[in-house]
Amino acid sequence: MRQSELIAEVSNHKQTLIAVVEQDDRVVYFYLYAQGEMRERFPGLRACWVRNLQPAPQEEDWQAAEQGLAPMMSAAYCRSLDGEPPLHPEGIQVIWNESDDGAALWYHGQLLAVVPGWSLYIDHQVSYAASCLKDNGSTFPLGSASTNSQYARAEETRQFWRSWLQQGEHRPWQKAQRQFLERYEARFGPSVKYYAIDQGSWPPMAISQHEQDGIYYFLTLGVSIRPMPGVEILFNDDASDHRRAELAFAVEAQYVTEQSAVQMASALSGFAQLPWTTLSWLGEGHTLASPMAPQGYEGFVLSDALCSPASKVAMPTLYGDKVNLYWASPIFESEREFAHSQHHGGYELVKKMIEAGLGHIFTPRAPVV
Repeated sequence: MRQSELIAEVSNHKQTLIAVVEQDDRVVYFYLYAQGEMRERFPGLRACWVRNLQPAPQEEDWQAAEQGLAPMMSAAYCRSLDGEPPLHPEGIQVIWNESDDGAALWYHGQLLAVVPGWSLYIDHQVSYAASCLKDNGSTFPLGSASTNSQYARAEETRQFWRSWLQQGEHRPWQKAQRQFLERYEARFGPSVKYYAIDQGSWPPMAISQHEQDGIYYFLTLGVSIRPMPGVEILFNDDASDHRRAELAFAVEAQYVTEQSAVQMASALSGFAQLPWTTLSWLGEGHTLASPMAPQGYEGFVLSDALCSPASKVAMPTLYGDKVNLYWASPIFESEREFAHSQHHGGYELVKKMIEAGLGHIFTPRAPVV
């Protein structure tokens, strides 16, 4: 029996996960596993059977499992009973999904397998394979784009990445950048400064600074290009209302210098990367510690509800999804501890702030708890 061979290895964009393809002379598998600090949170593999290379066994391949080998799929679940050809490295393409937590295996332009991002956050294996005939409890048939949403999404993801290879005025960033700046300027006046916060890597992200009626406003654009990880499993059919976000910070100029306002707003730059460096998401009532918080404050709470209806920005949609704008409001240590002390504590903290007459524009204040 030939030793299992690694024929492809591809990390995701933030180096939090790695996808590998392995095969021996019996079977091919597609694996996802965590790297670095993510190993503590996601200690196990996500394994996807791809195809048998030899005739399928009639019963489950317990013998291979007992020997620590990747098991073949039994005949009842295989599209081909006689086995299929081995894969060659030059034909393999691994494409990570937009949220950076799932991946698809393509071979010479044909989709062979998908490990969906949401499967990372549940306690059992779920994957999809083109060579799977019927559900065996962990591997499901991949079917086609018209019969399986996972296939259709893998196709959409491939088109998404192709679109970002375009040049000139047809690049997606030019259109998105223009849309967001137009909405921000319609509400807060002309952009007076523009800061790139992507550090030269994809996706392009920036902060636009505005000044209106004695208030400094700072708003991100580009964060919502990527859907946030984990949202699909939490919100299911409503995921499109929650998986894209931009961030904002506002402060009255009478209490700060422009330089100190920019320093506080720089917290947004770090927050913009968090969903993909931590494989998590940002939403209403989430609290974040930050050394960029004003003196005496411990961090920020993110909230759309703190912004009155009359002050809200009419945000554009992106890739058919709603884009939420969350205002970062400085909070005290006692307030962050309160938010962490109970289920939905962040919502309760925001509620208390609203009851105290606080809004999305920061001014020095006393704690609400």
